[in-house]
Amino acid sequence: MSVQYTPVIWNRNKIFYDAVLLIAVALYLYIFIRVGPMFEDVTKPIDGAILRMRAFGSCAFLMLTVILCIGPLARLDRRFLPLLYNRRHFGVMTAGIAAVHANYVLTWYFNFSPTDRYVALLSSNTNYGQLLGFPFEALGIAALIILFVLAATSHDFWLSFLGAPIWKALHMSIYAAYAFAVLHVALGALQGPADPIFTSVVAASVVLVCGLHFATGRMEARRERGEQTAKASLQEAGWVVAGELEEIDDDCAKVVTLTEDERVAIFKYDGKLSAITNACAHQNGPLGEGKVLWGCITCPWHGYQYNLADGRAPEPFTEKISTYRLKLIGSTVLLDPNPQPPGTYVEPVEIGEAA
Repeated sequence: MSVQYTPVIWNRNKIFYDAVLLIAVALYLYIFIRVGPMFEDVTKPIDGAILRMRAFGSCAFLMLTVILCIGPLARLDRRFLPLLYNRRHFGVMTAGIAAVHANYVLTWYFNFSPTDRYVALLSSNTNYGQLLGFPFEALGIAALIILFVLAATSHDFWLSFLGAPIWKALHMSIYAAYAFAVLHVALGALQGPADPIFTSVVAASVVLVCGLHFATGRMEARRERGEQTAKASLQEAGWVVAGELEEIDDDCAKVVTLTEDERVAIFKYDGKLSAITNACAHQNGPLGEGKVLWGCITCPWHGYQYNLADGRAPEPFTEKISTYRLKLIGSTVLLDPNPQPPGTYVEPVEIGEAA
């Protein structure tokens, strides 16, 4: 057996997302390079290469800012979830824009140096011990390297190869990239002639990113306190913590032992959770070892089937088994240990509507 990976699995949503992104980037660059100079109050126009360098650099910074805002915005308001859908493409494009900015820097400032331009970039300023005149280029290089690594490992192949925990930890380094980018701008472009608009944009970007993450953190903390209170209340009422949602595979079950003779199978299927007794009505087969097929749990012993919501066998069969009530608080599944009479309908818990 093997898994075949394709570079990009295109669909209408991805094409639309990327098209809007490309148009937005093109408009920004056009306005910055073509329209912006018309409003410059300078005696000597800025050189075209420097203008393009600033355009791509500022574009990459703003794109990185937006990327870091998407996550908390999607948590604060579900209407922002579509922006989260194709954020990897956003990140790859940001790395590309940042690379163009770096290329303009190299070709403009170091192309005519007798020293190799990469050596010149790293050796022309080594004043690391002072704030004013700090070699901000090194900070930009650090941010660019991180963006390249994240872009190169954004494909699902690397998610599968590295494993979710390592891949997620690696991609959290985008915050380090942003910190390097902010310092790169603060110790570089902001040290030049005063530009109140550019300074205000950079400051507002940093405040926006920090503010959204702070607001999201507070919301998550309040939600967690509410979940803990709700769990404690249900446990006082006799409910049992059955485990975490991630412990249950799709169309499969987690078996919870209540007593020596009583076990409950909690199934995850079609974005829902339902709980039934683990014993098949036919010959006490372990239903929790079965799988959901055609909308019914199928006993692994003899293929007897039951609807998960009411524990009834599909017509014309008449077998019935006990059902149980569930609650989903956050990602924690709680179980009412009191069985309902065989064949009793219990409303499935919608996973997307956790308390």
